[in-house]
Amino acid sequence: MRSPSVRRILNIRRYATQSSLKGPLIGVKPSSPSAPPTPTSSPSSPSLNTSSLPKPRIDYHALLSDPQHTTRNALLRKSPIQPDHLAHSQRLRSTQLLLLQKLSTIKSKQKEIGSLIKIGLGDTTELKEQAKKIKSKIKQYETNLQETENELLDLSLVLPNFSHPDSPIGSEENAKILETFGPTALLEKVDPRRDHVDFCHHFSLLDTEASSNSTGSSWPYLKGILALLEQSLIQYSLSVAIKHGFTPVIPPDVIKEDLAWRCGFQPRDSLSNPSTQTYHLAQPDNGQRLCLAGTSEIPLAGLFANRLCNEEDLPKRVVGVGKAFRAEAGARGADTRGLYRVHQFTKVELFAVTSEGQSEGMMESIRGVQREIAQGLGLSVRVLDMPTEELGASAHRKYDMEAWMPGRGKWGEITSTSNCTSYQSRRLSITYRPSPSSSSSSASNEGDLPTPPSESHHTGPLPFAHTLNGTAAAIPRLIVALIENGIRFREGSEEYEGVDLPKVLERFWVGGNEFGEGKRRGVIRWV
Repeated sequence: MRSPSVRRILNIRRYATQSSLKGPLIGVKPSSPSAPPTPTSSPSSPSLNTSSLPKPRIDYHALLSDPQHTTRNALLRKSPIQPDHLAHSQRLRSTQLLLLQKLSTIKSKQKEIGSLIKIGLGDTTELKEQAKKIKSKIKQYETNLQETENELLDLSLVLPNFSHPDSPIGSEENAKILETFGPTALLEKVDPRRDHVDFCHHFSLLDTEASSNSTGSSWPYLKGILALLEQSLIQYSLSVAIKHGFTPVIPPDVIKEDLAWRCGFQPRDSLSNPSTQTYHLAQPDNGQRLCLAGTSEIPLAGLFANRLCNEEDLPKRVVGVGKAFRAEAGARGADTRGLYRVHQFTKVELFAVTSEGQSEGMMESIRGVQREIAQGLGLSVRVLDMPTEELGASAHRKYDMEAWMPGRGKWGEITSTSNCTSYQSRRLSITYRPSPSSSSSSASNEGDLPTPPSESHHTGPLPFAHTLNGTAAAIPRLIVALIENGIRFREGSEEYEGVDLPKVLERFWVGGNEFGEGKRRGVIRWV
């Protein structure tokens, strides 16, 4: 009867013989009968290999356990994918798991051979030869695993977040009205006399000729009370946000393209060429691709990238003031006239990081802050639960607030609130350590990566945080709404007398109450 040590040597020899490098490797990616799907709606993503952030950690189980549901979710969100997208992803996932299993087995054998060599048991020369073959095989397995995982990740990153079960299905017309508030005197009344563009030109508050000379159309100069109105709106919205526990931040307006891509900033207007929606900077010597932020949400998300939070410190709330840059290549018609749709504008943005169980409540909290700001401004507002085709890539659910703008003769979006669940945090590596009494689940944390060290008793992968964002003040849109609702005419005439502005802004106002040039003068009345 052979001793256990001898049996181990024979088993290792047998394993090495069966795992000969001759022929194809077991578990290597099978050849596909057709080229892997590459959806045309996928934006050109920056290279993950040059990113300063860890690779995204996707929940493959959630994506691939019900491929029909995942495919339908993508199509309902206007994210077209090829018919075999999920099937190919499933094949890659199976290959990945098989390779991981094979690597685990062969590395165990490698460790066992190393132990036998170390203690001098068996034919050392033969054992070293087998160790050399196994090392070569491990390298090949790892190469194939990396290729498989990269392709699987690329296909998975194209897919949008899952929609909330209550989100309406379809296009913008299917939005559900959740509530309305505000005055009704001008509600849904169309009055071309209240056009903000005519009013601003009359009092020399906009200079379109200077814009054309300096930059181009839709790059406005705000003059006089428009400049003061912007500053007072910033201070007012900041004061409300700070009162509700948001910490003020001035974020950078220039960001890495990689950060924007990880946040899911994939504008809808040009599916064939999404890069036309972003202003890109010339590539510097270090090769890092930079762009102008399309929204402060992106640099605010970057504030928490690659961070591990403690659950007891959540939620974290910040409010940022920054410039938003939009190429708006798909914009047409009346929306490009005046201040409603411009290439650069100031935006006060709310951003929150929460645990999994806090995000739905935080979404309602952000909506409450937005409601308080809009009510203080005296605007007529409706709140919409946005349909699936309006959710973009990252949002699980989205609310829009629209104000009635009588000069434009239509509702106009003034805020948006999105719960992105773990979509952004998985791409930005934002995790949290559950408190000892927490019921936070890490079951959906599929990463195949080691768990960061923890000082608590929590075991297993750390759960990903949820991220939310909401507009506190999109300044030009608010200016349009305030001017068009606040214009005053002289009694019995269509001649402008001035404008009524909300009383809540008066304490932030640093100028006088008269405005205009020459004989064209107007007066602000605080109401």
